[in-house]
Amino acid sequence: MEEVLLGGGRVWTRREMAERSGVGTGRTAQIWRALGFPMVEEDARVFTEADVEALRAGERLIAAGLITEESEIMMARALGHHLSRLAEWEVHTLWSWINRESEFALDGGTLMAHAAALLPEMEQLQQHVWRRHLAAYAERVLAEAQEATRAVPSGPGQDEPLPDHEGADVRDRAVGFTDMVGYTRMTRGLGNAELVRVLDLFESLTGDVVAEGRGRVVKTIGDEVLFVCESASEAADIALELTARAESEARLPQVRTGLAHGAVLSRFGDVYGAAVNVAARLTAVARPDTVLVNTELAGELSGMPAYELRSLRPVSVRGYSRLRPVLLRPGRTHGRPRGD
Repeated sequence: MEEVLLGGGRVWTRREMAERSGVGTGRTAQIWRALGFPMVEEDARVFTEADVEALRAGERLIAAGLITEESEIMMARALGHHLSRLAEWEVHTLWSWINRESEFALDGGTLMAHAAALLPEMEQLQQHVWRRHLAAYAERVLAEAQEATRAVPSGPGQDEPLPDHEGADVRDRAVGFTDMVGYTRMTRGLGNAELVRVLDLFESLTGDVVAEGRGRVVKTIGDEVLFVCESASEAADIALELTARAESEARLPQVRTGLAHGAVLSRFGDVYGAAVNVAARLTAVARPDTVLVNTELAGELSGMPAYELRSLRPVSVRGYSRLRPVLLRPGRTHGRPRGD
């Protein structure tokens, strides 16, 4: 199984891999740890020819000027974090398939042959989805660049833009957290199979609504989903739609959402900044089936008939002594998020 997955046997030690790739042992150790793997003994033969080729590929990216040695480590950490979750799911799926097939008395060699045939199909699917997301993000970045060129006049005296850090992007965005109310209490009375069904339903519902509303799911953490949008109105539509759909789904508990608008740092697929923290705090104090927003996002929506806004009394939460939540409700002209 291991040779099928790794494309070959474990033949090289750490020192041999460093020598063959041209990358020092200290740096190979950094990259290995950044990918999420524990360090191995110096003389242990655990590395494959594919590991050597991956290191060489990284060196070619550095030589081309696309990344630096510092950003390579950060890129390795991001890849390891995101792909390990995908790998975990895929291995469980493959293991379940092997167990089902074993009921028909297939021998190990036949099962491995089937697995070897299916792995390229999974790899092709992953690559296709990755390229589709690359195309979508490239289109968005180019459109924003063209808009910025039209909006900013050229000429002497114009301020030069600050250079972006590699892998980082800072801009005003809307951030949202949605979580299931009473999740911990609910899980006490559920078996594992039923809990999986609830989580699958929650992730499917939130993923569909965010995609339809032109947002992006950043990550799902147990009973909570974090998403971002380019505009306050998109985030508001998504939050209201999530509330409505959860209310109509008897198999799900109630949900609550916190939204905030402000400067957001996007870095290697994750998001950071005060707006992210505020959205999380608003979610924690929101009542079931409600959406709370910060004053900045409320200002973006002010005057739009699709939304009804009501300021609430300030609250004290961790990190913010007087956070001013605004209750968001659909206005009389509100419709569902647009989907293609």
